[in-house]
Amino acid sequence: AVTMRFFAEEKRSGTIELLLTKPLSEMQLILAKFMAGQFLVLLALVPTIIYYLAVYQLGSPVGNIDSGGFWGSFIGLIFLSSGFTAIGLFASSISDNQIVSFIVAVFFSFLLYTGFDALSTLKIFGGIDSFIIALGINSHYVSLSRGVIDSRDVVYFISFTFFFMMLTRLVLESRKW
Repeated sequence: AVTMRFFAEEKRSGTIELLLTKPLSEMQLILAKFMAGQFLVLLALVPTIIYYLAVYQLGSPVGNIDSGGFWGSFIGLIFLSSGFTAIGLFASSISDNQIVSFIVAVFFSFLLYTGFDALSTLKIFGGIDSFIIALGINSHYVSLSRGVIDSRDVVYFISFTFFFMMLTRLVLESRKW
């Protein structure tokens, strides 16, 4: 929902041409909008640290909380939000309508989060179901939420975000063709 206006509103109001004629590359524009969306999401996540501190102090004994699990989940949420922000940025770039952009972003996010898990349950894939599960977002987020920060999960989320930012760049550059 944060990203639904990024490019859709620019296209609808006709200011996308003005924006693209500025001395900025498409990638700088995409990165600026991505950072703005990511900052807003991070701002919404910061108050959860207060909950951690409260449970930490109220535990019996003090500090009786799985800190690794909390910080792993928190870092996982940051990576997850960056992926969803990139999906929303892409969805906003392919549509002129904010609502359509929102629906497309929700659909892609839902499909990529749960779709690979559901796809792996089909019997036609046989022994590669663990590979199909590993393609989805959920398995990487669950791994991070256990408190284990694995480089495979970090690289997955960075690549995932970069992929959708490149798709957004492709859509913006296609206006020149």
